[in-house]
Amino acid sequence: MTTTPELSPDHPLPALLERHRRLLLTGPPGSGKTTLARQVATHLAERGEVCHCLAADPGLPGFGPPGAICLGRWDVHLGAWRLEALEALTTLDSARFRLPLVEAVRRLAQRVGPGALLVDAPGVERGIGGAELLPALAGAAGVGAVVRLAPAHQPDPYPHERAALGLATLQLAADAAARHPGKQQRKEWRTAAWDAYLAQAKEQELPLAALAILGTPPPNDAAHAWQGRQVGLLDATGNSLALGEVLALEGDMLRLLAPALSATPRRLVIRDAVRRREGGLGTAAHVPSPRTSPTCREEEPALTPALDEQFIGPRPTLRLGNMRATLVNGVFGDPLLHLRLRHRKRSLLFDLGDPGRLPARLAHQVSDVFVSHAHADHIGGFLWLLRSRIGDYSPCRVYGPPGLAGHLDGFLRGILWDRVEEKAPRFEVFELHGERLAHYRLVAGQPMKALSPREVDAGVIHAEPGFRVRATTLDHGTPVLAFAYEPETQLKVRKEGLEAHGWAPGPWLGELKQRMLERDDAGDIALPDGSRRPVAELAELLLFSQPGQRLVYATDFGDTPENRERLRSLAQGAEVLFCEASFREDQAEQARRTGHLTARACGEIAAAAGVGQLVPFHFSRRHMEDVQALYAEIRRHFPRLAATPGSEPDTEALD
Repeated sequence: MTTTPELSPDHPLPALLERHRRLLLTGPPGSGKTTLARQVATHLAERGEVCHCLAADPGLPGFGPPGAICLGRWDVHLGAWRLEALEALTTLDSARFRLPLVEAVRRLAQRVGPGALLVDAPGVERGIGGAELLPALAGAAGVGAVVRLAPAHQPDPYPHERAALGLATLQLAADAAARHPGKQQRKEWRTAAWDAYLAQAKEQELPLAALAILGTPPPNDAAHAWQGRQVGLLDATGNSLALGEVLALEGDMLRLLAPALSATPRRLVIRDAVRRREGGLGTAAHVPSPRTSPTCREEEPALTPALDEQFIGPRPTLRLGNMRATLVNGVFGDPLLHLRLRHRKRSLLFDLGDPGRLPARLAHQVSDVFVSHAHADHIGGFLWLLRSRIGDYSPCRVYGPPGLAGHLDGFLRGILWDRVEEKAPRFEVFELHGERLAHYRLVAGQPMKALSPREVDAGVIHAEPGFRVRATTLDHGTPVLAFAYEPETQLKVRKEGLEAHGWAPGPWLGELKQRMLERDDAGDIALPDGSRRPVAELAELLLFSQPGQRLVYATDFGDTPENRERLRSLAQGAEVLFCEASFREDQAEQARRTGHLTARACGEIAAAAGVGQLVPFHFSRRHMEDVQALYAEIRRHFPRLAATPGSEPDTEALD
């Protein structure tokens, strides 16, 4: 039995409930709406009154399965909501599918008799989605009052929409300890809730021909896109019987997991909620039909993103402060991690596998490349970088193990450079030899030139205002470098400062941050209104700092005590570790012979280093069909996996 804090005697909600029995609870994610609903229910239960709640956030409802709108009644003995009914949405995105969401709320609200009804609204407080959801939910649920729970400093984004409702309103300050749980925590809670819902489910088969298919289903001829999809099973009148998870689409027969059904399904609703390969419940990308487009020749079918994922697997993307990290070729493809420094039009690359999924123009913005070693799948993309940098560009710095300069020089010497003249690509190459960094200059069409080496302090191979990169040497039968990206500090903008002065965000904020990172607070900066303010004054008004979040990248090394200790030391306390996990534990001999890690070793290293999140990758392609076995093995030793496929739209922030 859970306990819920009581409402204080002077809390304004009980008085509001005396006048209005239906309340809409709004506010940003993490403000405490769900907790507040439990407090109200406890208060009413002590007075012998009935209280219902509509959990209207399909991304993470306060009770019931995700992907649905859930109606519950407070059970005083359980100290929790008892699920009475649900409406299957089969999406986690409140804003994109807001019309089905509002209709689901309307249908469930009509089932509630006398007593209090609390509508726990999604935390969508930006854009047109939030502006339309506020009045739509209020009308659908028939509420008499709207409550907004938010941090005291956070202004109401929809004052005009709220005033236009003509309803009683109440503004409450969120508890000072209330925090947004973050996308990763939401995903873990969401997946746990979905697993709990399916705990008693059983495998069932349904013929598609007997069902009316609603929503936004993938094409029937893209069977791979059905696997893992969340579906809603409806009766002939449209009432939701249950949610299920597709195991496979085999011809016209759908195999799925679902709880026992009280009636025969006649309709099936499917949108974009899906069990991803790593096991988490998330949002699926749009899947075009794999049939050849009429504009393509039959012998050259177009490769869709969904089919592409069959070959490379999920493409994890993470945001850490002002940096975004994307595993370009997914968990199965060539290693290539792209670090985009936001607001600076600058990119860093870790390894140079197949770059075909990167736009050529991005090569012009690559300032530094960190190569683990010179095997083909880690360095083969150098030709893309080389060709893209013909022109008037600054030299690109490349860091790697001993011998790297010779390998890159071989690429250059294999090409005729008789026409580039002053536009020849140029590279500064650095090789880590123990505690010494050898330095070479490569210019297309010219002999390689050795420059003065420098000493390396504590593994730092690159340092500049704002961040540094540290490296350590691992063994793969050849020296391999693992890298740590270490931002010195993370500068954030005080939104209330912008709003107080009426300044719109823009590139000028990136300039302000960069000037402060470079400790250059002299001079001034042009503001959106055309005026200019001193850098130091703007920094005082708008910026605050937090410790930087470290990222570590390590791949292609054997499971030896020396390698484990070196990587543990490099990754200790990092926010995220990108680490290879090529084989299962029962393939340990294959891993040993090839100098790679098992999934178990990957998880154990992450746990020993105490990292915040783990992104396992560089899986052997033999696991294309059983990748969840790898993830399951890793989770037994380290549960905090951070897999966020970058090929999908970033809609979960709107849940």
